[in-house]
Amino acid sequence: MQLVLFLLGLLCSVLQAQDVSVMEKVTAYIGDEITLPCSFTSTDPSQRVSQIMWLNGTESLAASSGHFGDYVKDTQRYQLVKQSNTSIVLKISPVKYSDEGEYICEVTSFPAGNARATTTVIVKAKPQNSALANTTVVGDDREQVGATCTSAHGRPPSQITWHTAVPGNWSTKITNNPDGTYTVTSQYFMMPIWTADGAAVTCVINYESEDYSIPLTFSVQYKPVVTIEGFDDNWHLHRNGVYLTCNGKGNPPPTSYIWKTLDGSPLPSSVRIKDNMLYVDEVDERVNRSFLCEVTNALGSRASRQDVLVRAKPNTSGAGTTGGIIGGIIAGIVGVAVATTVAMICRQQRRNETAKDEEEIDGPPTYKPPPPSLKLQTEPPSREGLLKNQPHQQETTYDVEMSPPKPGRLSDPRLHLALEDDYLEQENPIYNEYHPYESESPRDDHGFMMSPAVYV
Repeated sequence: MQLVLFLLGLLCSVLQAQDVSVMEKVTAYIGDEITLPCSFTSTDPSQRVSQIMWLNGTESLAASSGHFGDYVKDTQRYQLVKQSNTSIVLKISPVKYSDEGEYICEVTSFPAGNARATTTVIVKAKPQNSALANTTVVGDDREQVGATCTSAHGRPPSQITWHTAVPGNWSTKITNNPDGTYTVTSQYFMMPIWTADGAAVTCVINYESEDYSIPLTFSVQYKPVVTIEGFDDNWHLHRNGVYLTCNGKGNPPPTSYIWKTLDGSPLPSSVRIKDNMLYVDEVDERVNRSFLCEVTNALGSRASRQDVLVRAKPNTSGAGTTGGIIGGIIAGIVGVAVATTVAMICRQQRRNETAKDEEEIDGPPTYKPPPPSLKLQTEPPSREGLLKNQPHQQETTYDVEMSPPKPGRLSDPRLHLALEDDYLEQENPIYNEYHPYESESPRDDHGFMMSPAVYV
């Protein structure tokens, strides 16, 4: 029993002292080369390595043995490099998608036995990205493929998105290739309209968290869009040097411009034609008609009409209208400035009045509280201009008991007087600006006069 325990302890110490070193993960791209190193280390000098072998699953790929020599399964794709009796390197080239998986390095030593370590090989393939704008034609009421984007032979598959201001949608298809790669194809569908011709569209391909952008422009074919410029509604008799310009925009580009009259009659002799321009050296009655400009491209022809009204005298209403518009703009600016100034002045006045009211409330009392036994009465105010236009008023005498709360009910006579003043100001705002004269008699200082007409 003691012998068994001794042998087990010896075996455990040997196993703990040895180590097989490999790379935990290796990433390679299809067509490249993989390098898989493997080495054995041990702290026990009595350990002797008899063989190092690389396996893929249960299949032996290459081995190096001090007794049997080196072994390689496929010398076209595998290469064994022996660095020492305890270290070898396995090279695989060219890499295929089938090379992805787990590889085991097994070391046989004496007296410890076999030890293993595993390397995971990941195979990738960089895709080949491309994009093109498909030609669409206006006239079909169905959505057409405006652009196609392709990310071919990638592993793992790419993701494709589209960025454009032209309304539409896209569809994506993933194809598994025989070599283990993937081809991703995305098509952008749109309703062809002439305004979308030349609009920008970008295909964005995301592979392994990196974006690859391919900018394109839509190609939409349409018949010419025709406009006529140059008539300012002021063609008057004997005016010189006027002209009309025929603008034609189309895809394919316009190839011809033809000027004609609406009624089919020949062009007046006072008119000269050069390419897309119609010149009138001197305006006369013969120019008073409707002109057509017909533009043609490979898809067809379209025309635009311009009605010319010849005036007997120059039209000056345009200048007046322009002057009125400018005057209105200036008046608007001045009005805004005045309104802003008035608002600022009013705001400042309100601030000043608020500060003044706070000073009056916080300052010392102006009047002394009247004795309870006295009756309050004052003479008419000396400021005749204040109530000059008021009807004849009778003096009214108030007893202290009819006035606001008696001073004896308040702890501070000054608070009583402030409440009394606030009461009068709320009942009749005119007292905010009315200040009765001060009497020389101390008795008169205890009263005031109120007119019933003020409350009307």
